[in-house]
Amino acid sequence: MKEFDYYIYIDYSENYLGYLIIENKRIREFLPMISKFAYYRKLKHKKAYINSIRKLVDKNKICSRLCRLKIRKTESTPEIYSDILEFFKKNDNRLMFISVDNKQFINFRKLVNIIDGKNIKVIKESELKKHTPEYKISLVLDTLLNLARLKNDKF
Repeated sequence: MKEFDYYIYIDYSENYLGYLIIENKRIREFLPMISKFAYYRKLKHKKAYINSIRKLVDKNKICSRLCRLKIRKTESTPEIYSDILEFFKKNDNRLMFISVDNKQFINFRKLVNIIDGKNIKVIKESELKKHTPEYKISLVLDTLLNLARLKNDKF
């Protein structure tokens, strides 16, 4: 498998859209911190998971270990996409791996084709292989989106 300079994840959860960017060199130190992350929808004890994972995120300062992280309401989709395009522009000679939520994949793929993303590999979130580093990092964004959604919905 090809080594990428940056890994970018774009995910959607109900009324929230977010992205995170992490450098390849930070992944090794990051993976042990996220071993307890899981997909929220598949959990039986959601409330207990959210409470424990919120503490884990704060304790390990998960958000500060990422290059970039942004979570917004879906109305801000253009803002999210423009941030990512700006990142592409600043790092146009770098190899990038992008995992996009299945619902956002077609539109995002078109956007990457417009900017001639030769160094960019875009895949659907559902195509990530379980237990790979890419899959585990996608769980982080999924969890952070649910934390944001539940915080605003007064869980």
